Amino acid sequence: MKENSQTEKTGLFHRHAELWKFIKFEFAGFISTAIELVIYYLLQNIVFQSLNTEPFKFLIFQYEGIGYMWSFLISTTIGYAIAFLINRNVTFHADINPAKSAFYYLLMVLFTIFVTTWLGTAIINVCIHHNMKSFGEAFAKPFVAVFATVWTYPTNRFIVHRHKKIEEGTD
Repeated sequence: MKENSQTEKTGLFHRHAELWKFIKFEFAGFISTAIELVIYYLLQNIVFQSLNTEPFKFLIFQYEGIGYMWSFLISTTIGYAIAFLINRNVTFHADINPAKSAFYYLLMVLFTIFVTTWLGTAIINVCIHHNMKSFGEAFAKPFVAVFATVWTYPTNRFIVHRHKKIEEGTD
């Protein structure tokens, strides 16, 4: 009976392999996002708190303070580095050249950091404008992390963490 139950589970995961990859991807994202949030809030409320005394503009980004920018950039970078390692080794078991994989990932991460930093900062600024600063600070980072899944899963699955193509006629 135990073997039959195990076979059913294996069969279920095999029949729904793509769904299982997505679940593992989301779990990896949850772990890396949790670490990212802890780092963000520590940076924002302890390390860079004194840097948020006046508005700051960098390129097209408008920040309540320079500490917001550094907190977003540093925490997001660390979170994506953790996610890369988990997804490469656990979720997708990638065997593509690690340097090539890292290069593609870097391009995706730069785009993602740009978009999530801009969007997160915009959300915080709207909340500050409506006297909801604490809500904005608590909501923005998790929201943009989840929102980024729209492009990060397909990019990770089909570009970054691929498998080497098996040459025809070889096993």
